[in-house]
Amino acid sequence: MKYYIIAGEASGDLHGSNLIKEIKNIDGNAQVRCWGGDKMQAAGGTLVKHYRDLAFMGFVEVIKNLPAILRNIRFCKEDIRAFNPDVVVLIDYPGFNMRIAQWAKEQGYKTAFYISPQVWAWKEGRVKQIKKYVDKMLVIFPFEKKFYEKWNYKVSYVGHPLVPVIKSFIHKHPQLKKDARKVALLPGSRRQEIALKLPVMLEATRQFADLKFVVAQAPGMESEFYDRFLKDYKNVQLNSDAYSILMQSDAAVVTSGTATLETALFKVPEIVCYKTGNISYEIGKWLIKLKFICIVNLIMNKEVVKELIQHELTPQNIAKNLNEILYNEDRRNQILEDYSALEALLADEGNASANAAQEIVEIANP
Repeated sequence: MKYYIIAGEASGDLHGSNLIKEIKNIDGNAQVRCWGGDKMQAAGGTLVKHYRDLAFMGFVEVIKNLPAILRNIRFCKEDIRAFNPDVVVLIDYPGFNMRIAQWAKEQGYKTAFYISPQVWAWKEGRVKQIKKYVDKMLVIFPFEKKFYEKWNYKVSYVGHPLVPVIKSFIHKHPQLKKDARKVALLPGSRRQEIALKLPVMLEATRQFADLKFVVAQAPGMESEFYDRFLKDYKNVQLNSDAYSILMQSDAAVVTSGTATLETALFKVPEIVCYKTGNISYEIGKWLIKLKFICIVNLIMNKEVVKELIQHELTPQNIAKNLNEILYNEDRRNQILEDYSALEALLADEGNASANAAQEIVEIANP
């Protein structure tokens, strides 16, 4: 069978790579053509476009880059038509992927969406499009299945793909021990968000001369990009292996996104940071109606970890909250207890990548 898979971000590349491995385990003759990154390519996919050429964040940034986005959509349609897959698999990245889903369905291709758009956060009416253009929705959070039920749309809850990935990493690296003086800084995977958040994170490190800070270098991002930010900070290092950093860190300062969940699954108390352009933030505040922005807090439906959003994201606030999660034992223990409950909740369906692959193979070859 032939599978065309589209991921537009670093997290999608990770999930896509594990999905490709599991598809190939089930379908020995699988041909995979993909948009993603190095991990999907290493897993056996023929890489068409790298996600680093696709990632634009914020409403204003998307508008500014609209010509490039439209060119990519046109090219994608042409490439799908030339490959003629048995199923088009869309991983998250909804602004782009929902357009492709509509076109693909209208052209007669089967469509599967792995990792749902966050319709429960904003633009709930998009469910009507999903019902019309997506043959199979594979969701990774238990509350998403309940959400779609009220729209009379049957989806498959496959579990969360990060749980087995991180369990396996921890099992394979017992030599990596916690360092009580080490703090991880995860400023994001895109240039725009790193340039916004990393300087604020770094300024906060000046309050902790006795600690070591390690910045997680984003996949596909050259180390030279970070040099201009790090040159004046002697107690800050750069490392490209985020999982190794988290295994050895006692606390973390993390940009909102998949990394917040990864940090939680590594059992590292964290502070969550969110900042975008002021115009994009005001538009988002108007459109998005959620109590929390961090997926850890959303799943648990309470403030497990502190969120510093937009104007609250200051060096002083980071330092204050970092002190608390480093040195307040009651606070640390409560976070770790909530992390364990979170992991148990997400792990109840087993291996998400294998579950998703089985569903996708069945769609391709009914």
